[in-house]
Amino acid sequence: MAKTKRLIFEISKLHKKYGSYSALKLKKLDIHPGTIYGVVGTIGSGKTTLLNLLAGFDKQSSGSLLYEGNEYEKSWLGKVKQKQSVFSSIDPQHNGSTKTISNYVSAQFPKKKNMIENRYFRNSSFKHLWSRRIDLLSAGELNWLGMIIACECDPRVLLIDDYGMYFNSSMEKDFRAQLLKMNRSLGTTIILTSPSDIYLKYFASVLIFLDHGHISKIRTGNSRAQKKERNYKHNNLSNKKRKFKARR
Repeated sequence: MAKTKRLIFEISKLHKKYGSYSALKLKKLDIHPGTIYGVVGTIGSGKTTLLNLLAGFDKQSSGSLLYEGNEYEKSWLGKVKQKQSVFSSIDPQHNGSTKTISNYVSAQFPKKKNMIENRYFRNSSFKHLWSRRIDLLSAGELNWLGMIIACECDPRVLLIDDYGMYFNSSMEKDFRAQLLKMNRSLGTTIILTSPSDIYLKYFASVLIFLDHGHISKIRTGNSRAQKKERNYKHNNLSNKKRKFKARR
């Protein structure tokens, strides 16, 4: 009997409230290892709230959220202890808001500081940002910073908020290629959110649509459908070749 593949995240009857406002209410959601998920929804649909809970930046009001079969540990003050194996593109805002980008990178990636500076800041249009405080960055600059840090880290789970929202087509293609390489070579589980599926549908295996904190539908992404079609054509061609050889 085949063993059931262990889940990365298991969500059951998860509810997150801010005062009387219900931001997220999910009955059940399973996240499988090594899969790329796209979470799609308009402003206020619960996308960022979901990512904050998965990252350990916040805790649910009720219900269960398991990471590899266990609840997140909490401090004696009740604050969630973040997992080093889970990285979110919003991390600079949560763990480095009062630091400069240089100091944040030094603290988070001491062995890669020089490489990151040389690759993204030394001779580029973003050079002036290296010594700027993170809380003084614009929304687009924060999004870009989160993306480059996400592509340079090596987590088990990568969470990316507002994917493609501030990119031109060239930047999106570059980041998409890096994420696909990370997923295929390292087996990284990737969860991305976006107001639209315009980019996500081309490389996410599963699309989860949120509406007012609820899952409205779950769909297969084009990447999985294309893979099934390629496998079908390959198997069909192989069968034809075998039949042709048998007739000979």
